[in-house]
Amino acid sequence: MRYTAIAGLLAGLTAMAGCTAAEAEVPEPSPDGRAAELCRTLVANAPTTMFGQRQISVKPDSDYVEAWGDPVIALRCGVERPEALRPDSELTVVNDIAWLAEPVDDTPNLFTAVGREVYVELNIPPAYDTPAEGLVEISDQIAEDVPESSDGEL
Repeated sequence: MRYTAIAGLLAGLTAMAGCTAAEAEVPEPSPDGRAAELCRTLVANAPTTMFGQRQISVKPDSDYVEAWGDPVIALRCGVERPEALRPDSELTVVNDIAWLAEPVDDTPNLFTAVGREVYVELNIPPAYDTPAEGLVEISDQIAEDVPESSDGEL
């Protein structure tokens, strides 16, 4: 089910790649309580550029989503725990943030920050050759705005 949602998200973002994106349709997560507060803070503090691309409007307008550039790079805060996350999952750690990379069409371009009080998803289209650059750009902000999970859960 999650793979289908991911594929739909990527298809929607990819469909916009042929034109200059001034707005992107990005599915809105629905965090509540403390998670919603943390996500609002993270999105408000998100960098104004990613890979040198400027922020663009998201539709629907959301306190939990940010997007940049063309092709669209999308950040979603307060997403569900990734189904692919297992105790033995291989994670990439960038500036103290553990990221689960999920391949979509054989390319790892969906990254989820784990081990924090909320899950944060970053979709980096394959057109951006070095996804690590984007992970570096947002990892410091996640470390500042989203505390580590207190229960030790990924």
